[in-house]
Amino acid sequence: MNRNWLLVIVAGFIEIIWAIGLKHASSLLSWVGVALLIYLSFNLLVKASKTLPVATVYAIFTGIGTAGTVVTEILFFGEPFSWTKVFFILLLLSGVVGLKLVTTESSKKEGVV
Repeated sequence: MNRNWLLVIVAGFIEIIWAIGLKHASSLLSWVGVALLIYLSFNLLVKASKTLPVATVYAIFTGIGTAGTVVTEILFFGEPFSWTKVFFILLLLSGVVGLKLVTTESSKKEGVV
Protein backbone atom coordinates (compact mmCIF):
# COMPACT_ATOMS: atom_id res chain seq x y z
CA MET A 1 0.00 0.00 0.00
CA ASN A 2 1.43 3.34 -0.94
CA ARG A 3 1.25 6.65 0.88
CA ASN A 4 -1.73 7.93 -1.10
CA TRP A 5 -3.94 4.96 -0.18
CA LEU A 6 -2.95 5.53 3.44
CA LEU A 7 -4.15 9.14 3.08
CA VAL A 8 -7.52 7.87 1.82
CA ILE A 9 -7.87 5.50 4.77
CA VAL A 10 -6.95 8.21 7.30
CA ALA A 11 -9.38 10.63 5.62
CA GLY A 12 -12.11 7.97 5.90
CA PHE A 13 -11.50 7.51 9.62
CA ILE A 14 -11.55 11.28 10.14
CA GLU A 15 -14.86 11.32 8.25
CA ILE A 16 -16.31 8.94 10.84
CA ILE A 17 -15.45 11.41 13.59
CA TRP A 18 -16.83 14.50 11.86
CA ALA A 19 -19.98 12.71 10.69
CA ILE A 20 -20.76 11.74 14.26
CA GLY A 21 -19.83 15.27 15.30
CA LEU A 22 -22.52 16.64 12.99
CA LYS A 23 -25.11 14.86 15.11
CA HIS A 24 -23.63 15.45 18.54
CA ALA A 25 -22.04 18.92 18.34
CA SER A 26 -23.76 21.34 20.68
CA SER A 27 -21.39 24.25 21.25
CA LEU A 28 -19.45 26.66 19.11
CA LEU A 29 -16.19 24.92 20.00
CA SER A 30 -17.50 21.50 18.97
CA TRP A 31 -18.80 22.93 15.67
CA VAL A 32 -15.41 24.50 15.00
CA GLY A 33 -13.83 21.11 15.68
CA VAL A 34 -16.22 19.46 13.22
CA ALA A 35 -15.41 22.08 10.58
CA LEU A 36 -11.67 21.53 11.06
CA LEU A 37 -12.08 17.76 10.76
CA ILE A 38 -14.11 18.20 7.55
CA TYR A 39 -11.36 20.43 6.15
CA LEU A 40 -8.65 17.95 7.16
CA SER A 41 -10.39 14.90 5.72
CA PHE A 42 -11.12 16.57 2.39
CA ASN A 43 -7.61 18.01 2.23
CA LEU A 44 -6.20 14.49 2.59
CA LEU A 45 -8.69 13.25 0.01
CA VAL A 46 -7.64 15.90 -2.50
CA LYS A 47 -3.96 15.07 -2.00
CA ALA A 48 -4.61 11.38 -2.62
CA SER A 49 -6.79 12.13 -5.67
CA LYS A 50 -3.93 13.87 -7.42
CA THR A 51 -2.31 10.50 -8.21
CA LEU A 52 -5.12 7.96 -7.69
CA PRO A 53 -8.39 7.54 -9.62
CA VAL A 54 -10.91 9.98 -8.17
CA ALA A 55 -13.95 7.70 -8.44
CA THR A 56 -12.25 4.84 -6.61
CA VAL A 57 -10.76 7.15 -3.98
CA TYR A 58 -14.12 8.77 -3.27
CA ALA A 59 -15.94 5.42 -3.13
CA ILE A 60 -13.44 4.05 -0.63
CA PHE A 61 -13.51 7.27 1.42
CA THR A 62 -17.31 7.27 1.67
CA GLY A 63 -17.43 3.51 2.25
CA ILE A 64 -15.09 3.77 5.23
CA GLY A 65 -17.02 6.76 6.52
CA THR A 66 -20.44 5.19 6.11
CA ALA A 67 -19.60 1.80 7.56
CA GLY A 68 -17.53 3.28 10.37
CA THR A 69 -20.22 5.78 11.32
CA VAL A 70 -22.92 3.09 11.48
CA VAL A 71 -20.74 0.75 13.56
CA THR A 72 -19.64 3.55 15.89
CA GLU A 73 -23.22 4.72 16.41
CA ILE A 74 -24.28 1.15 17.26
CA LEU A 75 -21.36 0.50 19.63
CA PHE A 76 -21.13 3.83 21.43
CA PHE A 77 -24.31 5.86 20.96
CA GLY A 78 -27.18 3.40 21.35
CA GLU A 79 -28.22 3.12 17.70
CA PRO A 80 -30.36 -0.04 17.34
CA PHE A 81 -28.51 -3.11 16.05
CA SER A 82 -29.97 -5.16 13.22
CA TRP A 83 -28.61 -7.95 11.10
CA THR A 84 -29.94 -6.15 8.05
CA LYS A 85 -27.60 -3.23 8.80
CA VAL A 86 -24.70 -5.64 9.23
CA PHE A 87 -25.51 -7.32 5.92
CA PHE A 88 -25.58 -4.03 4.02
CA ILE A 89 -22.42 -2.74 5.70
CA LEU A 90 -20.64 -5.95 4.65
CA LEU A 91 -22.06 -5.56 1.14
CA LEU A 92 -20.79 -1.97 1.03
CA LEU A 93 -17.35 -2.97 2.30
CA SER A 94 -17.11 -5.82 -0.22
CA GLY A 95 -17.77 -3.26 -2.97
CA VAL A 96 -15.08 -0.97 -1.59
CA VAL A 97 -12.57 -3.83 -1.39
CA GLY A 98 -13.56 -4.90 -4.90
CA LEU A 99 -12.94 -1.41 -6.26
CA LYS A 100 -9.52 -1.32 -4.63
CA LEU A 101 -8.65 -4.73 -6.06
CA VAL A 102 -9.64 -3.86 -9.62
CA THR A 103 -7.82 -0.52 -9.61
CA THR A 104 -4.68 -1.30 -11.55
CA GLU A 105 -1.49 0.67 -11.81
CA SER A 106 -2.39 1.60 -15.39
CA SER A 107 -5.67 3.22 -14.30
CA LYS A 108 -3.84 5.57 -11.94
CA LYS A 109 -3.12 9.11 -13.06
CA GLU A 110 0.37 9.69 -14.34
CA GLY A 111 2.43 12.79 -14.59
CA VAL A 112 0.32 14.80 -12.13
CA VAL A 113 2.22 16.64 -9.45
